[in-house]
Amino acid sequence: MTDSELCFTSAVDLVALIGKKKVSPTEVVRAVLERIEKVNPALNAYCTVAAEQALAAARKATAAVGKRGAKLGPLHGVPVSIKDLTPTKGIRTTWGSKIYEHHVPEADALVVERLKTAGAIVIGKTNTPEFGAGANTFNAVFGPTRNPWNPTLTCGGSTGGGGVALATGLGPLAQGSDLGGSLRLPASFCGVVGFRTSPGCVPVWPSVDAWDTLSVQGPMARTVADTALMLAAIAGPDPRVPVSYPVDTRALLTAVRRPSLKGLRVAWGGDLGITPLDHEVRRVTEAARSVFRRLGARVEDAHPRLDEVDEIVRASRGLSMVTRHEDKLTQWKPVMQDNLVKNIEQGSMLTPSEIGRASRLRTELFHRVREFFERYDLILTPTAAVPPFPLEQRSGPPAINGVPMKHYIQWALLTYAFTVVNAPAISVPCGFTRDGLPVGLQIAGRWRDEAGVLRAAAAFERAQPWAHVRPPKA
Repeated sequence: MTDSELCFTSAVDLVALIGKKKVSPTEVVRAVLERIEKVNPALNAYCTVAAEQALAAARKATAAVGKRGAKLGPLHGVPVSIKDLTPTKGIRTTWGSKIYEHHVPEADALVVERLKTAGAIVIGKTNTPEFGAGANTFNAVFGPTRNPWNPTLTCGGSTGGGGVALATGLGPLAQGSDLGGSLRLPASFCGVVGFRTSPGCVPVWPSVDAWDTLSVQGPMARTVADTALMLAAIAGPDPRVPVSYPVDTRALLTAVRRPSLKGLRVAWGGDLGITPLDHEVRRVTEAARSVFRRLGARVEDAHPRLDEVDEIVRASRGLSMVTRHEDKLTQWKPVMQDNLVKNIEQGSMLTPSEIGRASRLRTELFHRVREFFERYDLILTPTAAVPPFPLEQRSGPPAINGVPMKHYIQWALLTYAFTVVNAPAISVPCGFTRDGLPVGLQIAGRWRDEAGVLRAAAAFERAQPWAHVRPPKA
């Protein structure tokens, strides 16, 4: 197997090959590091490469394979990238901010601990907007990350570096986080898979807000099966995270081994009534309805009423930004990203009445969506309302089909809508625009039904053999 083939081999297959001693973790890690040297300078997926640490871990993993009776983890020897919002022991973690430009943590985040325990090898840190605030990956420390299908365009965000790394063979797995779509949007723009799970499925530690149900951490990969494999390694409760809960990880793996859509009641949500849809995005994603029907699902045009999403997002996002970052403004405001500062300041101006009203509206919306899922098993939408847009549009597209955006988050409301009701939602490759840009399909399911979402995503993926075409820059 050539180095290029190794770099695009799935995590599931790598685990099997390593277990059978057909390839070693050292060979895999060296191939990925060599590819990073070749590809990364033009695209800037990785902001920090931990080559020495990765090779040392790979040598230990290789030695373990040869030991009699050694018990190998489910990700033994598999390379993984870590988003630069997540602390990594001994590896620089900046949060994409000048405030932490030279920060090196003394301990790993819980998700990194779990990945290492499962045998995964951390290759380095992937680029992100400052503190993850935005869906266009750029910051003052490392600059922009470029889309591998067209480097003049954005890769999305905020797990943009992770999405680009996957698409270009710079590792089969990527850890990321998602508030309003930060796992799903870059997955759509890069042509890979990103899964936002129910809050607490993957416990987040450390966190300044232990009760947070908006921001989650989770997996990205090139295939649904790899996504499930990674999720099974990081899911489950932790006593430091009060919203975490027990997860049947075997059900996650079984779901992708036995994918099916037969007999499912599926709603095509389209624009959800909350944002314009780019004509090309609509054309590509609406074609998915026939695939679901062919695979045995009953598909109808339907979605719950979501009129309040805009107001809920404004208040909840503002309050979240105040909780996380208000203390930084006094000293660091001049070097902080404009949209981040605006988010914090907008949040600080919220009145108790506005916060209380948004909480009531969110509760009402949760129950409306819950009742909707009593009639439907899944709902489908485009992941993003637009294809990848120019890097220079830092705050997103100013208009869609000539309709001006009311604010810079409006084009991302299709993902945010499922964030605020705590529904698991995955983005899978769906097709390409006439300009050759990838488009993602979002599949959302019932609260804590990660297995159901994975099963449907794997069935759709299996029916679309063209979904994993490599980008030109890969």
